[in-house]
Amino acid sequence: MSRCQEKAPILRNTRLQGSYYRVDVRAPGIAPQVRPGQFVHVQLPAFEHRVLRRPFSVFSTEPTAGTLSIIYKIVGEGTAHLARLSEGAVLDMMGPLGNGYTDPPGGYRPIVVAGGYGCAATYLFVRRSPVPCLVCLGGRSAEDLLLVDEFQALGAEVRLATDDGSRGHRGVVTDLLAGALEQTPQPWVVACGPNPMLKAVCRIVAARALEAEVSLDHAMCCGVGACFACVVKMKAANADGWEYVRTCLSGPVFPASQVVWD
Repeated sequence: MSRCQEKAPILRNTRLQGSYYRVDVRAPGIAPQVRPGQFVHVQLPAFEHRVLRRPFSVFSTEPTAGTLSIIYKIVGEGTAHLARLSEGAVLDMMGPLGNGYTDPPGGYRPIVVAGGYGCAATYLFVRRSPVPCLVCLGGRSAEDLLLVDEFQALGAEVRLATDDGSRGHRGVVTDLLAGALEQTPQPWVVACGPNPMLKAVCRIVAARALEAEVSLDHAMCCGVGACFACVVKMKAANADGWEYVRTCLSGPVFPASQVVWD
């Protein structure tokens, strides 16, 4: 696998719900290579005053057609600009980047934990899983629960949680994880979402002597390991203590047992 840089014309850029959008692009050099959990680095057109690229998890791909899709939320100037781009606008895209999720061993049942648009980074894992997954989706309210129908269409069992109780379990999504682990003899946990959620996932699996793969939420300015702006603490490989590693190169997916939380 090798990353490439290409001009990716927008095929569709549509609003899903609330502040969440989906953009589909033609990227025949990148799309066939993407593994679940990897990301692309995007430079937006007509946005020259912001020179840094923006990382986006790849939601899904159609390798034969050479297309890929991204789900994003309007959270600032860049994503607001992206939402205004229409069909035919061209994104300068580099990827696929980073290390994604690994395939579960035979006999294990995948449990996916996703908060907010963290579901975008886990969808391709569920789509390519050889066995049906249990998917736990969480959000602040029902408006923040994404891709419920899409996960169910893949044959996944979907469980929901909202902070305000507007849909599904009233509480945090890691409440659902704790229950799922009790019901699953051989679980394989993958997760993506806000860092407080991921910290809770790490704590829950560690208390049961289990492992998980977590995709850390961190700003990745260059995407290729040159700027050292995305370093996170991991347990040192050959010594006690910890060391800094670059999320864009060593991650964004890491073993839960290796993450050092402050």
